Amino acid sequence: MSLELDFYQMMIQPMRDELTQIGFTELKTAEDVDQVFKSQTGTTLVVVNSVCGCAGGIARPAVAMALTNARRPDHLVTVFAGQDKEATSRAREFFEGLPPSSPSMFLFKDGRLVGALHRSDIEGMSPEHVSSRLRQLFDEHCEVASVN
Repeated sequence: MSLELDFYQMMIQPMRDELTQIGFTELKTAEDVDQVFKSQTGTTLVVVNSVCGCAGGIARPAVAMALTNARRPDHLVTVFAGQDKEATSRAREFFEGLPPSSPSMFLFKDGRLVGALHRSDIEGMSPEHVSSRLRQLFDEHCEVASVN
């Protein structure tokens, strides 16, 4: 691996960590995506992560805030646009003809897409505003999270 590629990976790792540290599973291959979608029950939040400084810097904190909601998705997964290209491309096939957008968030219930926030819903907004939109989706489609 080149020194330039190592540096770039080091720079984006914190962006990956922002989601994995709050319970998201990274999907890095098309097979990973297929595994999640073939056996999908309950609610699943898919976050298309992004290096984009403006919208990505809003999206990741907004997701973390929204997950403090009493109702929240059963499953949390993420793909990283521009990084895990195969996984991102495959995940986008499940977004029912919606145009590519990153960062973006998609809520599924029993395998059916029930809500989405695109980059245009995130960029220029506050993390609190985006979190509020996610909480509305969670309240409408998710069950109260169980305490482990």
